[in-house]
Amino acid sequence: MVLSDTLTLDVIDGVGVITIDSPPVNALGHRTRVALDEGFRKFGSDPAVKAIVLMCGGRTFFAGADISELGKPLQPPMLEAVLDVMENGSRPVIAAIHGTALGGGYELSLCCHYRIAVPSAKIGLPEVNLGLIPGGGGTQRLPRLVGPQAALEIMSFGKPLDAKKALELGMIDALAEEGRLREDAIAFARKVLAEGKPLSRVRDRQDKVAQARGQPEIYETFLKANKAAFRGLKAPVAIAKAVEAAVELPFDKGIDRERELFRELIAGTQSAALRYYFFSERQAAKVPDVPADTPTRPIAKVGVIGAGTMGGGITMNFINVGVPVTLVEMNEDALQRGIGVVRKNYENTVRKGRLTQEQLEKRMALITPALDLSALADVDLVIEAVFEDMAIKKDIFGKLDKIAKPGAILATNTSFLDVNEIAASTSRPGDVLGMHFFSPANVMRLLEMVRGEKTSKDVLASILGLAKTIGKVPVVAGVCHGFIANRAMSGRRADTLLLEGATPEQVDNAVYDFGFAMGPFRMSDLAGLDIVARNRSDGIEADLVKLGRLGQKSNAGYYDYDEKRNATPSPVAAKVIADYAAAKGVTPGAPPSAEEIIFRMLCPVVNEGAKILEEGVAIRASDIDVALILGYGWPVYTGGPMFWADTVGLPKIIERLKGLGIEPAKLLVEKAAAGERLTG
Repeated sequence: MVLSDTLTLDVIDGVGVITIDSPPVNALGHRTRVALDEGFRKFGSDPAVKAIVLMCGGRTFFAGADISELGKPLQPPMLEAVLDVMENGSRPVIAAIHGTALGGGYELSLCCHYRIAVPSAKIGLPEVNLGLIPGGGGTQRLPRLVGPQAALEIMSFGKPLDAKKALELGMIDALAEEGRLREDAIAFARKVLAEGKPLSRVRDRQDKVAQARGQPEIYETFLKANKAAFRGLKAPVAIAKAVEAAVELPFDKGIDRERELFRELIAGTQSAALRYYFFSERQAAKVPDVPADTPTRPIAKVGVIGAGTMGGGITMNFINVGVPVTLVEMNEDALQRGIGVVRKNYENTVRKGRLTQEQLEKRMALITPALDLSALADVDLVIEAVFEDMAIKKDIFGKLDKIAKPGAILATNTSFLDVNEIAASTSRPGDVLGMHFFSPANVMRLLEMVRGEKTSKDVLASILGLAKTIGKVPVVAGVCHGFIANRAMSGRRADTLLLEGATPEQVDNAVYDFGFAMGPFRMSDLAGLDIVARNRSDGIEADLVKLGRLGQKSNAGYYDYDEKRNATPSPVAAKVIADYAAAKGVTPGAPPSAEEIIFRMLCPVVNEGAKILEEGVAIRASDIDVALILGYGWPVYTGGPMFWADTVGLPKIIERLKGLGIEPAKLLVEKAAAGERLTG
């Protein structure tokens, strides 16, 4: 019986089946809540219904809360009221799960008396990724099913589990046969009735929590063991507090504590930043003038030119998903060396148990080595990944123009160079674009897609789709020196801080405490000062290199390093900095505070980002944030530089820029004057 386009009710031999179908993902928004409330109230008053199966149409079980409703007034019925009707009814309720049961979706299933899922289902509570804790009773019910330790792991890391693992942990009660969820769920309900099993509310279970009472060290130890992973994040700490409440308090008191913690987080800047980023990453793949139905070109075979670090990493992205790659190098030694590095990377993964030897060999078999560009005549996409030299790249693209088949997409992995100039060396500039991978290319998720003046829309649409296939987050950029991420970060002024009295460790500590994985000087030492200072004859780094201080590889750079590469402040580096300052006529003053260091380092990044947006190089301010978070490790819980600037206040950013002698971008000034935000 179809009651609405969202709700269907059926009764089969005493088992009532409620089917909710609210595309695209059965989110627990207003329409879904209304359907659930109506379905359970109808079956609750029907004497012919002895048990209830709850399932969903479409591709998934309830995927979670409707994110678009977060922070807004909700229309009744409230989810808590709907869950109360389900949990406290007089008939056993079986949640039948397929697709995903994440967040509010899994919390809803915890208010059912039993849970059954197909093997392909994914189950979990990932609210931590939005800077939140489960707010629908998940922090109180899950520990009662799996124990506090497992509950802490599941909620604090937020990773979905497959149905088999969920069954092992006790998150679900049974597995259905793939493709037979409805039948198996009804059969499960009949078995419950036949065996006369009592209604088993998760909230009433005590065995898994009783044994942990009076042991606060459980939560302290967990947070301490994961200190590095949780650095700067508030939600994991709140999750630990909520789980402790589940163990120590009566259920209703624990629910009150959960709601209190949830409200604190959702009202805070950190959760707002994480929710903003959640949407921003998904928005980045949308280009206003390239609609979703834009025709795309098939990409079944890829060519990569250059078997160095970047070329090898780029190759791995494709063979990981079964796309064959023709890998071209200039000579046999370089080619075999590059293929050897790819194999070694996979061998490391095999040793860690994340790949089988058979899978390794299958991937390596997808590489066709070649020593001539003519081998690329049949590929659908060519990615050039050679040295950053315009003349070399133009020569390669001129040759590719004559070799590549009609319709083949020609891409350059350049980090800085003019894609329009490279495209102009061909007779088909519409087929050319930039595909800027970040190193290591097989790990980093960011893919800057540089759209040339003549890049065809179908080319852009094709690579946007391909990015998803290889697990990348695409950010579309216009042509300029450095595009988005590299250009924005080029504005940092770390060296100036050294000349004015700050030490490398003071700067690095301030940047680390802000949330970056590493400060600029530790990063330079790690990369190698000879690489960082390449093509520079003047500067602190160049002077350090002249003394043989190359960074970690020589155990001396901005810091001194012991045999375990532990860093200590270096008197030699301090003298180099002081001598350079004296040569430039700079008299160091009192060291700036950590807050001052952050503003002086990051306000220029915001300013450059505003110029990038103003010039149309980036489509949205959020694209700049995605690029900086994924490309440079900007702490995600700040939302990125543009969101951070809005949080700080644009007038304050402008004031700081003027204090540094930097002219604020026109867009910054306009937005500040209008009382507007960069991020909308």
